[in-house]
Amino acid sequence: FVFVCCSSTSNDLISRRGVFSRRHYGSVELLPQVEVNGQETNGRRFRVENGDSLGEKEEIFGSPSTPVLENPEYQTRWYFKYFLGKLHQNYVGVDSDKVPFFLSVVLTDANNQCVPQYRAILWRKTGAQKISISYSPNKPMTVKQILSNFPNMEKLERGPKEIFTPDIQKDLLLLEEQEGSVNFKFGVLYTRPAQVSDDEMFSNEIGSEEFDRFTSLLGEKVRLKGWDKYRGGLDVKGDMTGRHSVYTIYEGHEIMFHVSTLLPYSKDNRQQVERKRHIGNDIVNIVYVDGGPSQMSHFNPSFIKSQFTHVFAVVSYSPEDHSYRLNVFSEESVPLFGPSLPCPPVFKVSEEFREFLIVKLINGEKAAFNTPTFAQKRERTLDMLIKDLCSEHMGDTSKSVSHMPMLNRRTFSDVLADPPRGSRRREEARQVEFVRIGQALKLDTIVKGDA
Repeated sequence: FVFVCCSSTSNDLISRRGVFSRRHYGSVELLPQVEVNGQETNGRRFRVENGDSLGEKEEIFGSPSTPVLENPEYQTRWYFKYFLGKLHQNYVGVDSDKVPFFLSVVLTDANNQCVPQYRAILWRKTGAQKISISYSPNKPMTVKQILSNFPNMEKLERGPKEIFTPDIQKDLLLLEEQEGSVNFKFGVLYTRPAQVSDDEMFSNEIGSEEFDRFTSLLGEKVRLKGWDKYRGGLDVKGDMTGRHSVYTIYEGHEIMFHVSTLLPYSKDNRQQVERKRHIGNDIVNIVYVDGGPSQMSHFNPSFIKSQFTHVFAVVSYSPEDHSYRLNVFSEESVPLFGPSLPCPPVFKVSEEFREFLIVKLINGEKAAFNTPTFAQKRERTLDMLIKDLCSEHMGDTSKSVSHMPMLNRRTFSDVLADPPRGSRRREEARQVEFVRIGQALKLDTIVKGDA
């Protein structure tokens, strides 16, 4: 039995759910360009979700849809979780089109049920493909058999070469980091009424009481100096990115919020470069609009100059009925993602709103990773890394990848012929060192807050 794990594309998402439609997830609009200080801002097309799309009121009036994390396997870092720090095998080779690849295989437990299974990762420039294969002690699998379970990998001219150096673990961890993180960092930008430029918004030195209550709802205010958990790119040694931040955990995902009013403020720098450096490089931003829901319609994503941010969750608080209102702007290339907003998009139960918002943010970032902008960048990075690593681990950088010799050093099997006593001892020592280095690397990744 083979279980294939891969990321869901937007088409998969639409066909799987069947309920995605314009009226559920807003319409795509070319938002009006706005002049700020005599200069026209850069217009982009955004999908607007405000709970008021045609047909919504009759069909989904009432409670919000159940917040469910999408692509649950896609965000699981298989190599970090199942391979690193455990004895496993890694191979390097080229496919029938002379394109280099890496293969990692481990024999592990199936969902902690004491049922052994193979897990395999095929590393290619288009991304990592993952499969689980049933294990039979009477029929140990060869590398060729494992590769044949991946698309277009059943016919190879030469078998791949096994990599014995423990340093390969660090290289593969780097490849996996290009796929997206298990943990997330989101920007939180505080805005006052009538502010129409990001310079104005980022220059708000402090927020209102309502904004402080909102950030308390998002997570815990933590001291950054000495912080030993996920840091989301913030400085934890010398208060270079502020003294405090907001942190939470949701279903095993660590989340650091880059709150604008907690990041360093400069009276002499009207552009607040230090704040923009973090929030402007977050794929998803929360924009908190002070002054009540009536002010939300004045916000336009084109106010924000960052081309990196693809999703804006616009939030405002109504003191009259103690509720939060939510609108979501998504760059048009971002695949549809849930949960869909209720109609009206008003939340009177704070904890319900918190869960809905966090799931929407996480799903939004994962969906944004499938946009052409990020997909092309990721493929270029992976292509370069895999070619460099292939040359390094083939042991002959003077030759092109297509002419490198392939050596099928041994099959992947827990049943191996007994080598001579001296060779067996060297192999056992190598395995111990391999696992030790992997465990140290895993611990170091966790301590640095990069896991």
